[in-house]
Amino acid sequence: MVILLLIYLFIEQILSINQIYCMKNLLFTFVFILTATVISFAQNTSKIKVAGNCGMCKKNIETAAKAAGAMTAAWDKATKVLTVAFDANATSTDKIETAIANAGYDTEHQTASAEAYGKLDECCQYDRKKKKKS
Repeated sequence: MVILLLIYLFIEQILSINQIYCMKNLLFTFVFILTATVISFAQNTSKIKVAGNCGMCKKNIETAAKAAGAMTAAWDKATKVLTVAFDANATSTDKIETAIANAGYDTEHQTASAEAYGKLDECCQYDRKKKKKS
């Protein structure tokens, strides 16, 4: 960034006012594109299998994911898959899955407690699969 500033100052002294205006716009555009690129690298997208039944489940699952730091969350009732986008510096799939389990829904890596599951509305109480003991 310092190098860009030095280049800018050098060019400002050499070029005429019209050229400086064009260079300022070009420099601003370059900095904007660079910033947008850096920000986009920190964003992750993940798919998480989440048990659920209905539209209310969809709302609860997506709300829990967003509360855990997901920028976007979309649960598909037919496939039982939640697609989330999140900033890897702010949260993780583990934190998102934990929040969903705390809301009463089993995920592929987290199991909701019996208490959390019991608080779900009757329509949301999906058939729980028993985990095999090794």
